[in-house]
Amino acid sequence: RDTNDVSVYRSVQGWNDNILNPALPSVYTFIEKLADEMLSVYKEAGAPLNTIHFGGDEVPSGVWEKSPAVANLLKTDASVTSVDEVWNYYFKNVNRILKARKLFLSGWEEIGLKKALVNGQKQMVLDPRFAGENFHANVWNNLSPNEDLAYKLANAGYKVILTNVTNMYIDLSYNKNFEEPGQYWGGYVDIDKLFRFNPYKLEQSANKEALTEKGKLNIIGLQAPLWSEIITTETQLEYLMLPKLLGLAERSWSPSPDWVAQADSKKASSSYQYAWAEFINVVAKKELPRLDYYAGGFRYRIPTPGLLMEDGKVLANVQLPGFEIRYTTDGTEPNKNSKLYVEPISEVKNLSFKVFNSLGRGSKTIKFLYGEKEGIK
Repeated sequence: RDTNDVSVYRSVQGWNDNILNPALPSVYTFIEKLADEMLSVYKEAGAPLNTIHFGGDEVPSGVWEKSPAVANLLKTDASVTSVDEVWNYYFKNVNRILKARKLFLSGWEEIGLKKALVNGQKQMVLDPRFAGENFHANVWNNLSPNEDLAYKLANAGYKVILTNVTNMYIDLSYNKNFEEPGQYWGGYVDIDKLFRFNPYKLEQSANKEALTEKGKLNIIGLQAPLWSEIITTETQLEYLMLPKLLGLAERSWSPSPDWVAQADSKKASSSYQYAWAEFINVVAKKELPRLDYYAGGFRYRIPTPGLLMEDGKVLANVQLPGFEIRYTTDGTEPNKNSKLYVEPISEVKNLSFKVFNSLGRGSKTIKFLYGEKEGIK
């Protein structure tokens, strides 16, 4: 870090002094040392090391603008035409260090982007300069207006690991229920979001860039992060991770499903529903019972029941086949010995519902409120 740098910035995590200064030679001395140490560790372990992930994301606005070292770099290196170009200068040097050690560079999507003026405002846009350097980019941002960002990078020649926040961030909460743990800034993710994810035809509008046949070859994998900054226990981690992780495994390791290529929307929907039913039955009746015991047992999330009032009766269902819905009619907490839901309930006041697995472990309780505050709680 340049101690003479008086640039004013604040990272998304709230830091104002945590950014490397690429104009300092000591930065690259550190990176060379880091790469050599990692290679040594992997060699001792007898494990191959082909790449190092250098992040590169969440660099805030304002960095390096008042750095004497950067000001001097702008004067002495003609390739660095602005403070924004320090970004390219940094990755060019990191790439050189890694290539000398027969490694390739991995990072977040920003390793293939640059800042440019778009309609008078600075935005991150595609930078083709590293497209032929075997950079591997994890692309998380598919929020509007970046739904096609992963495809832009892949089409340009970057190797892309799809890490789309709306489908792959499994630290996000399952749904909007206030009592559900997890983040929600990028939406909500349940197992179905991972299952229905289509790597080669993302959910985006027609005016967005489509994936080319050449670009398709550059989609090299999927990743589902579980960021743990607000996770404090193993129980919380397992709850957010499972059963979502099974959806990732299915989509990553299975052949492209029939419904993906089906042009007829009705046939595609029918094919999807059949595939989903088959998958969720395997999850509920085979995989989750195995997780009850494997490695001492995992506390996967048991889904809450869905409730609906129709023709004066309350209907309930559950995502996982074979799991039981139990309920009470006096407002008390249901347990594994409470009434088993088998048909719509006409006694609609003071209803409480809970889902149980075969071991008697239950979901969160859902209450159906009738009257002035009618609805689900």
